[in-house]
Amino acid sequence: QVQLVESGGGLVEPGGSLRLSCAASGSILGIGTMGWYRQAPGKERELVARIMTFGSAKYLDSVKDRFTISRDNARNTVYLQMNSLQPEDTAVYYCNANIKTRALGPYVGTWGQGTPVTVSS
Repeated sequence: QVQLVESGGGLVEPGGSLRLSCAASGSILGIGTMGWYRQAPGKERELVARIMTFGSAKYLDSVKDRFTISRDNARNTVYLQMNSLQPEDTAVYYCNANIKTRALGPYVGTWGQGTPVTVSS
């Protein structure tokens, strides 16, 4: 079994910062792309940022220059540093990773349970 555990969400004032972490554990042979998604109330889940195995990253336009995604392959962990947070960033943030658990098996997308982020004064 493989699981992703997120941490770091919470309540922050506009202009503040938070750092989300997501650690993968279990019978892992390899991890491909890792990413962060978010879902605000009444809206569809959207990709915030994703990072390939060796560091190439892509961002949602509205978070470019404010958010930074990074990963520690030795720790099977992905991070999302969020600066200059705004009320429109309020959402539940979900971690996703493509994980290989069998030598001849595929990489399978796996979701974390989500961590809420609320930006409010």
